[in-house]
Amino acid sequence: MDSGSSTEIAFECSSFRLYKDGRVERSAQRLETVPAGFDPDNTGVASKDVVIDAATGATVRLYLPPVQDQEAAKTKLPILVFFHGGYFIVGSAAEPMYHRYVNSLVARAGAVAVSVQYRLAPEHPLPAAYDDSWAALEWAVSGADPWLADHGDLGRVFLVGVSAGGNIVHNMAIDVGVSGLPSAVEPPRVEAVIQLHPSFSGERRMEEEDEAFWRANNDRWAIIFPSARGGVEDPRINPTAAGAPNLTKLAGQRLLVCTASEDPRALRAKACCDAVRDSGWGGEAEWFESEGEDHGFFVLRPGSSTAAALMDRVVAFLAGH
Repeated sequence: MDSGSSTEIAFECSSFRLYKDGRVERSAQRLETVPAGFDPDNTGVASKDVVIDAATGATVRLYLPPVQDQEAAKTKLPILVFFHGGYFIVGSAAEPMYHRYVNSLVARAGAVAVSVQYRLAPEHPLPAAYDDSWAALEWAVSGADPWLADHGDLGRVFLVGVSAGGNIVHNMAIDVGVSGLPSAVEPPRVEAVIQLHPSFSGERRMEEEDEAFWRANNDRWAIIFPSARGGVEDPRINPTAAGAPNLTKLAGQRLLVCTASEDPRALRAKACCDAVRDSGWGGEAEWFESEGEDHGFFVLRPGSSTAAALMDRVVAFLAGH
């Protein structure tokens, strides 16, 4: 092996090592999956996997909370469209921590959920993940599956995502606001958007932003999205970049952005929330920060008191208060 870029690391964390030549080494832990089925953790939630695009291999994992009686079965439930995290490079809808989180959220919120499995970079460079996510969102509101057709309320669709999934949520919400969502059943409505520790960046480092993380994050973006227009000034990673869609286009009437005080992504997530508020967007934007915690702590350590507090906040937001 030569001494060129093939051995130079662009981004490294506990989950993977990404080289500047586009190679990636993933940790075995992030490759683990659990099957869909009845949740054994006393939530009573059932889940199943559905292929939505045989050509790309895109799938979703559907979740249905327990229905206690026939009368309750007639009540339509909110639809959560969930996007997992993992830097666009690792993770899946079937990864244990995300499967556990969605099970818990569905049980607590009394909602049906569509957890999206999008193609991963760098083998499938962006915008593949965005394309798969949009296809999954269109599918979710199509009424194609009985769980959604029989139990889902297309007038109460929520977009929810963690980390890279939080980034996807922002972009899906903008796309919905610009293009709308087709539906053969009834006009779907995105009620609200929830970004949990979303990932954004930009060409200029923000004051107090961790320089090493900012540089490495931008290097990662260049490798996983080589065709991005303007690099990290592409609006998909920098929502406030010149030429980005107007933030007033954001779908939904409510926005919740959640950060953690020790997460290097928190500054940009908060700035994006503020930018939505200042844009003249007609909805209500809220920000919630978990003190003393780091990135994704609530899926990594779901039993902590701060994770419980964040779950309470999300559930209350979904309920509308």
